Amino acid sequence: MDDMAAVYAALAQASADGTEAALATVIATQGSMPRHAGSKMLVYSDGRIVGTVGGGAMEARVIAAAREVIHSGSARTETFVLNSLDDGDPGVCGGSAQIFIEPVQTAPQLIVVGGGHVGQALAELGKWMGFYVVLTDDRPEFATPQLVPGLNRYIVCAGHELPQRIALGRTSYVCAVTRGLPVDLGLIPALLATDAAYIGLIGSRRRWALTRKALLEQGVSEAQLQRVRSPIGLEIGAETPREIAISILAEIVQVRRGGDGQPMRWDPSLEQGAAGT
Repeated sequence: MDDMAAVYAALAQASADGTEAALATVIATQGSMPRHAGSKMLVYSDGRIVGTVGGGAMEARVIAAAREVIHSGSARTETFVLNSLDDGDPGVCGGSAQIFIEPVQTAPQLIVVGGGHVGQALAELGKWMGFYVVLTDDRPEFATPQLVPGLNRYIVCAGHELPQRIALGRTSYVCAVTRGLPVDLGLIPALLATDAAYIGLIGSRRRWALTRKALLEQGVSEAQLQRVRSPIGLEIGAETPREIAISILAEIVQVRRGGDGQPMRWDPSLEQGAAGT
C-alpha cells in the first residue's frame, strides 16, 4: 500500500471507530521541500503517524501542532520553514510549506460499562442516536453481540483495564451502569485519568456517597471527583430501563450541545412582561 492509500485507509478507520486524530495536508510550498502540495499525514493523539509531510524537525513540529488541534478541536493553517541545520532541517535552502491541519470528524463514543438491563437499553438507544457504541463488562456473557446486536465493539475486561483497551478522549461519553462498589473502585480512577468528556455513574445518592468516601480514602482528589456525574442522568422520574436510558442520553446531549435542561414550553408571563415595558 502506498503512502497516500495508507493515510486514506487510516483516516477512514479513525473516523469509523471514533479514534481521535488530525489530518495534516501540505497546501503550498516554496523553495526546495521534500514533499509537494497535496501530501498528507494522519496524526493520532499519542503522536503516532501514518504518512509523512517531509520528516525531520519540521515534521516533528507538525505533529506537535496536530496534537494541539486534536485537543482544541479547531482546524488551523501554519507555515513551516526549513532553514536551520541546528534544528535538524535537511538543508538551509529556505524552503517553506503551508500546512492545513484539521481534526478528524468522528462519531462520538458512547462507552457503556455494564451489560445489565439499563446497559442494554442504553447501548440500543445510543446506537439509534448515531453514537459509536462500545459495550464492556468483566463478565463475558454481558458483552456480546447475542445480548445486544449491532454495536460497534464489545470488550470483556476489568473496569480498571478499560482505558488500555480503548482510547478515551474529548468525544468519549462513559456511562458506568455497573453492579456495585467493588467494580466502581477500580473503574472510576481509571476513567478520571483520561480526557473523557463525560463520566457518569448509576446508583442512588447513598451509593455515590459511599463510593465517593472510598475513592477519597484511596487517594482520589475532591477536584477529580467533581468530574463524575452521579446519580447519572436528568431527573425525569424514569423507572424502567429504557426510561433511565433516555434520562442518561438526555444528559449526555445536554453536555455535548451546551443545553441547560430547562423546559422549552412557551411562558406567557414573559410576553406580558415585555409588553409592559
